[in-house]
Amino acid sequence: MRRFHPVILPVLLLSVILLDGCKELIPRDTSSLLIPSLRRSEIFGLVAGFGTTFAAVPDMIAMFRRRSSAGMNPRMAAIIGVFQILWIYYGLLILSRPVVVWNTIGVLINFLNVWAYRHFARKEQAADQSGS
Repeated sequence: MRRFHPVILPVLLLSVILLDGCKELIPRDTSSLLIPSLRRSEIFGLVAGFGTTFAAVPDMIAMFRRRSSAGMNPRMAAIIGVFQILWIYYGLLILSRPVVVWNTIGVLINFLNVWAYRHFARKEQAADQSGS
């Protein structure tokens, strides 16, 4: 069985502890999150969020095309993904649909980048070991 990186477990435990202490901060009026009406500020937020969310996609596409992890920094994508989770929570607190929507998509993109990096890095490592 493959072991986790030693940092993953403490980060997950700290996240659970922090979120458990924030139960009273959970938004009660979630019906306003489901587009009953859009305000102008939300439209600008949706447009701005689109650009920042998909900024990592060109690197991901290039990595998939060349089938290599070269030039990719998985730590950056992982760190951004973790902080985007906090942005999602913040968006729920202030009832901001653009913040929630774009950061949810951003988390998926960044963690897909990390997964792809690990996938291609393993394949490259296996090829290097078999070629040596």
